[in-house]
Amino acid sequence: MNTNSIRQKLHSFFEVADDKKIKAIYSMTEAEIQDSSEDYSANLKAELDKRYDNYKLNPSKIITPQESKKRIQDILSKANLNGL
Repeated sequence: MNTNSIRQKLHSFFEVADDKKIKAIYSMTEAEIQDSSEDYSANLKAELDKRYDNYKLNPSKIITPQESKKRIQDILSKANLNGL
């Protein structure tokens, strides 16, 4: 069984499992769960802050997902035309 199938089965199980089982599983994996939820690095925080500040100054520069997709398609089309 592949990892995605296992994840789906576990997710389905967790949706219907009783509280006692959920707590038992959590207690077995608590340390690992907490380790995996470490804080952002200082560099990432600085970059996110910079981007957010830029957004606040220039909210009109944000594009929709549809516009982003169109721009990507345009770039890909030009690349295909140029033989890239």
